[in-house]
Amino acid sequence: MIQRNSQTSSNPTQLFPIDTLATLNLQHSRLKDDAAKRLADALRHNTTLTTLNLEDSEIGCVEAQYLGDALRYNTTLTTLIFAGNRIGDIGAHHFGVALLYNTKVTKLNLTDNQISAVGAEYFGNVLQHNTTLTTLDLKFNGIGDDGVLHLGYALRHNTTLTSLDLSSNKIGNDGAQYFGDALRYNTVILLFPSSKSTPYPYFFIQTLSALYLGGNQIGTVGAQYFGDALQHNTTLTTLDLGRNFIEDVGAQHLGDGLRYNVTLSTLDLASNQIGDIGAQHLGDGLRHNLTLATLNLTRNHIGDVGAQYLAGGLRHNITLSTLNLRQNEIGTVGAQHLADVLRYNRILTTLDLASNLVGNVGAKYLGGGLRYSTTLTTLDLQWNQVGDIGAQYLADGLRHNTTLTTLNLLGNIIGDVGAQHLADGLRYNT
Repeated sequence: MIQRNSQTSSNPTQLFPIDTLATLNLQHSRLKDDAAKRLADALRHNTTLTTLNLEDSEIGCVEAQYLGDALRYNTTLTTLIFAGNRIGDIGAHHFGVALLYNTKVTKLNLTDNQISAVGAEYFGNVLQHNTTLTTLDLKFNGIGDDGVLHLGYALRHNTTLTSLDLSSNKIGNDGAQYFGDALRYNTVILLFPSSKSTPYPYFFIQTLSALYLGGNQIGTVGAQYFGDALQHNTTLTTLDLGRNFIEDVGAQHLGDGLRYNVTLSTLDLASNQIGDIGAQHLGDGLRHNLTLATLNLTRNHIGDVGAQYLAGGLRHNITLSTLNLRQNEIGTVGAQHLADVLRYNRILTTLDLASNLVGNVGAKYLGGGLRYSTTLTTLDLQWNQVGDIGAQYLADGLRHNTTLTTLNLLGNIIGDVGAQHLADGLRYNT
């Protein structure tokens, strides 16, 4: 723990003795005015610190100015965490100016800092010139579509940023279009009109591999832009569109994109009101896709019919290893189709069916699938109305299964008899 010297010192490292530390964690420290200034003075001279965490430390625009000025001269810090403060657009300006001079910082986290489109414009200017930043986290701000325009335009000049998190930033259809078009022509300069009467900007993305846009308002129209982009993009490996009101129509566009995409490995579509029709299109996409490894469909409305469509896609898919279907109203019929997949699929390692309606009959089918599965390592069946009989079926499957390492049955109605069946099954499970 840092002890502040009660006496005034001309050497700032005596006030903040960090001359030998590599990581400094000061989160929840209430680093107001004078204390922030002293820390900033110490950072100017420090040559060892690589990570600084000031999360939730009541840092405003004044403190951000002190710290930003210090970053101009610091030559060792690579990771900065300022989440949960209130630097605002003025603070964003100070950090932005600092990054024009700083050549060491690679990761910057400014989550939840009251940054608007104005602040995003400052960072847009930085990204046009900065050659070291690889990760920028701006989630839970208020950047909006106009802010996305500034950031997207900047990325045509940036060749180092690989991860950008803009989750929960009030981004709608226009912002989705800006990013969708940019991703589609990631190696070609593109002209498109902005949402206002400004000149026609060009931009493309050269290096971005992870884009997080969860909790925005992209909707079905925005999903179409991303679906089109996925057919052409060759850099993106992770795309988070969770909680975006995508629905079945949007899922159709994304499913079409998956047919032709050759790089995406993780797609998050949690909480998007996707039903069986959307699942059908995603299943069709999985039949042809050769790269996707993780698909998250938590808290949608897939149901038994949708599960059947996804199972059909998985029969032909050779890359998906993790499928999350928790809270999707999947019952015994859906469980049967997914169990059939376990018999033949040699890629799937994790299947999450928590908080569905599998029941004892569904457990019977899944137990049968476990008999033949040679790759599944994790099966989550929490809160699925599985009783003693269902536990017996699962135990029978475990007797013959040689790969499962994690089986979660929390919140079911398994009593002593069911527990005994599972114990007996585990005796033979190796």
